[in-house]
Amino acid sequence: MRNSSPEPSPLRTAVLAQLGGAAATFLFVAGLSRISSADFLRIPLLIALLQGGLAAMIALKLHSPRWWLPIHLGFMPLGVIVHGLDIAPGWFLAAFVLLLLVFWRTDQSRVPLYLTNAATAAALLKRLPDTPCRILDLGCGDGGLLRRLALARPDCLFTGIEHAPLPWLVARLRCAGLPNVTILRRDFWSVSLGGHAVVYAFLSPAPMPRLWAKAQREMSPGALLISNSFAVPGQPAEATIEVADRRNTRLFLYHPVPDG
Repeated sequence: MRNSSPEPSPLRTAVLAQLGGAAATFLFVAGLSRISSADFLRIPLLIALLQGGLAAMIALKLHSPRWWLPIHLGFMPLGVIVHGLDIAPGWFLAAFVLLLLVFWRTDQSRVPLYLTNAATAAALLKRLPDTPCRILDLGCGDGGLLRRLALARPDCLFTGIEHAPLPWLVARLRCAGLPNVTILRRDFWSVSLGGHAVVYAFLSPAPMPRLWAKAQREMSPGALLISNSFAVPGQPAEATIEVADRRNTRLFLYHPVPDG
């Protein structure tokens, strides 16, 4: 996730894109109003759509993550639409708190909430060692994957790491009663990868370089790193598994070894 030079904060980039879109829209509308009295200049939603499009273009130019683009496109238009509705302010606060509990500080981690489907879980199950072992899921979400694997392999010990409060709570409840599953609410960067035969990650492109460096430092010899959908940049995977699901999931398999 971090190279020798720090990466810009996605939240800072998003603010810059929104402010840049607003400034460009203001200049465009102010300039056009001097030479025209077009009716569309008095339609707030059209102006908001223009601002959203410009903000998305600026975000793209600033190399913002692609999943931010729909947010930029819809942020201001949604604000204009909601402004005309009779909605109590408390609902906005409740929505903010709910989003915070689900996604926590995605702006810092740059890892959205991704859930592993049943087809991918079946493919992962085939890659587990035949003998009892320890498996670590980095960012386990709602615990659905761990529950499937733990029920299929009661001889193995599974640990899930989740930082967001609400997914962590759901994972704890889903895996309650399974003695071979442990769910921890932590930042997985603070958790050692050592002692696990398999480490599974479904993150995003941003943290993969940092994860690879961590895996090289900490994973045991012969241990397997499996990344869902996101390959390690500049590091050819030893094997790639194509999952027959709707999103055409690809699993990238690595055996990290220390540099030098």
